[in-house]
Amino acid sequence: MNPLLKALQLKARQQVYTLLSGQNFSRLHGEGYDFSELREYHIGDDIRKINWMITAKLKKPYIKELHANRELSVVVATLMDASLYFGSGNSKQKKLTEVATLLAYATQRNNDLFTGICYTQNLTYAQVPTKQLYAIEQFSKTLFETPLLGTTLKYQASIDNLFIRIHKPSLVFVLGDFLEFVDLSLLAQKHEVIAIIIRHREEETPKPLGETLLHNPKNNKKLETYFEKQTFQNYLNKLKENDEKIQQHLSSYNIRYMTIFTDEDALKKLLTLFI
Repeated sequence: MNPLLKALQLKARQQVYTLLSGQNFSRLHGEGYDFSELREYHIGDDIRKINWMITAKLKKPYIKELHANRELSVVVATLMDASLYFGSGNSKQKKLTEVATLLAYATQRNNDLFTGICYTQNLTYAQVPTKQLYAIEQFSKTLFETPLLGTTLKYQASIDNLFIRIHKPSLVFVLGDFLEFVDLSLLAQKHEVIAIIIRHREEETPKPLGETLLHNPKNNKKLETYFEKQTFQNYLNKLKENDEKIQQHLSSYNIRYMTIFTDEDALKKLLTLFI
């Protein structure tokens, strides 16, 4: 295993098991299997609930009622393409992997069901609902090692697919850099959704570059240009317009969100969601 990935996983697991013990994600309750009562069958009841052993003994149909328990379904969905490969390296991809891994370990520590779904241009990796550490670490490995240079993700198509994939009401974390608008309204009508925006500081506060060679990670094209004050201002205006649109959209549908920068302690930010 990549030593950087192993170090990331060990750190995340230690942080979660030390600081998040006993904390619950949400008030959402999953579909449970705890016994509630036996009662006579009534027309219209689900025949799958019939207890055939009791029915045979009492000579009339009885059904076994269940009540909801506290098991929570947690889904972590990542939107990944070359926009995560910013600056001199892929620090945004590494931070996204760290955040997703923290969420996965926290879910497992809370004895809830974890589902991981990774969307890229060339791959959709879906980890089936699990409580196993091995499966969680395989999902983390996929996020860390998936090549992103030269890729462009269709963000809205990915969210539409996510809506179809998740059948059980869940707590859904959507991770990405959100440099493009994504409509989460339909997803939020069925699930509790939290958007986590992964950014690099220099995306929001760029440094003067002067004459420079830019490399577009999505199509590998290069451009020699000169970045002067007005160019920076135009860029910042576009970014502000995009972010205001996204924030207004998320707020209007009661979708909680936060931004985590690559140089921040991810767990400290996430604690505000857990506690």
